[in-house]
Amino acid sequence: MSTKSVTFEQRIARLEAIVAALEKGDVQLADSLALFEEGTKLIAACSKQLDQAEQQVVKLMKSADGTPAELPFEVKED
Repeated sequence: MSTKSVTFEQRIARLEAIVAALEKGDVQLADSLALFEEGTKLIAACSKQLDQAEQQVVKLMKSADGTPAELPFEVKED
């Protein structure tokens, strides 16, 4: 899996597949360790991507004086 072209959703899907394989319990120890390592890398990549997205949102939300303004998330109900 090339890290540059992989989407967040693809990483999550792969992480779910890894968790399912590990939960089944029929993976050999060496393979389990390799899957666990891959999973931790995927979690780190997803976390980094979420942090970057959050920073982009904060950057886009600026107050009148130009400083970032963090606003509460509101769900509008129709």
